Amino acid sequence: MKHSRKDFLYSLSMLAAGAAITSPLTGFSQSKKLKVVLVGTGIRGITFWGKRLIDQYNDKLEFVGLCDTNSGRLKYAKSFMEVNCNTYTDFNKMLQDQKPDLIIVCTKDSDHDEYIVKGLDFGCDVLTEKPLTTDEVKCQKIIDAEKRSNKKLIVGFNYRWGPYMTKIKELIQNGAIGEVTSVDFNWYLNVHHGASYFRRWHGLMNEGGSLWVHKATHHFDLLNWWLDSDPEEVFAYGSLDHYGKNGPFRGTNCRTCVHKNSCKYYWDITKSNQYMKLYVDNEKHDGYFRDGCVYRNEIDIYDKMSAQIKYANNAVVNYSLTTYSPYEGWKIAFNGHKGRIEAWLDIPFLKNEQVNQQDLHAKEMNQNLADDQTSDPVILYKNGEDYSVINVIAERGGHGGGDKRMHDYLFKSPNASDPYRHTAGLKDGVMSILVGIAARKSIEQKKPIKIGDLTTIKPAKS
Repeated sequence: MKHSRKDFLYSLSMLAAGAAITSPLTGFSQSKKLKVVLVGTGIRGITFWGKRLIDQYNDKLEFVGLCDTNSGRLKYAKSFMEVNCNTYTDFNKMLQDQKPDLIIVCTKDSDHDEYIVKGLDFGCDVLTEKPLTTDEVKCQKIIDAEKRSNKKLIVGFNYRWGPYMTKIKELIQNGAIGEVTSVDFNWYLNVHHGASYFRRWHGLMNEGGSLWVHKATHHFDLLNWWLDSDPEEVFAYGSLDHYGKNGPFRGTNCRTCVHKNSCKYYWDITKSNQYMKLYVDNEKHDGYFRDGCVYRNEIDIYDKMSAQIKYANNAVVNYSLTTYSPYEGWKIAFNGHKGRIEAWLDIPFLKNEQVNQQDLHAKEMNQNLADDQTSDPVILYKNGEDYSVINVIAERGGHGGGDKRMHDYLFKSPNASDPYRHTAGLKDGVMSILVGIAARKSIEQKKPIKIGDLTTIKPAKS
């Protein structure tokens, strides 16, 4: 049986919904590739959702259009990705000209809804970088758009796909500790990676929705997936205590700052040839500084956060995010009726190792470190028994091996067995951001916020 591109994308969307399918690639050839367009040509777009797809899946897809509001970044993106397609500053014109099968959205978070809705309404399937969007109003627009279209949305939650994360899912799903009743989850961003959010547009609430949404959407999605339950209520605290107005001095950006010799957050963008060509050379088009001052007064997001989340299955989660830690990593513990699971990554003293914190994030983002394998333990305690250590082998690069596994499943072998439902669709994207949105509202209103009050997608009763 011969399948059309429509069948291909429909199958992908069914994967996002967790349905079993047959291979959607049957009948495809070099002459019938998936027509893809990319909107948002920042570093994430042109590398992970751009050049990597071209390098790895050139026989399955082709880029037929690139779009960005910055014409200079567009020119660099086309050269870097080595594609021979048209570039556009007008998204609607790109859709009319190219009539793509799939739209990949990698713009600022606050603009995701515009391109997702337009894409679905035009009759395209859409794959968006996380987070889905930044507030409940935009979220509802996306929900309504998918409902009225016959197309689907996939959210790029790569963390799910890593072997370490999957082992935790496997243990919980197979009942290793029985019903999970409570979770403690702590995430630490170091002063290199954590500070980078405050240099960029992510430091503005109206552009990134705060790190409750932009960063923690990953963490909340993992929790929702691990627990196989929907969040019901959130109570949170948060404040801006370290960056922004708290700084001893401030400037516009690092390159021009008179305090560069005394600022512990000085970052020399000129050391990156790619960042210079992609961002600095194109500041004249929109005034965006990639090396913005972490102490500028306009920063209004939180830099320390904690929340308590109640789930539909009665599990309670205590979560925290710190953005100025001396090391980067995370720790989690699940308590169940039959035992406890403890897990962690990149906590230096727990492995008795010294880690170059400045290089740590670069290694995680590197897609070419398949041979740099790691072995990390998951500790399983069972009531009345000795604990056991389960060593999980994974890769250092590509977000612990999650990146390549997600891409392979979406674009190479979507008919492969996936007993742990890794692929994330609309509801997954919605539920992950609603936890962060509810946390933000809880801080503002000083009260618990019910997830069911925010959109028409309600938490499913367990």
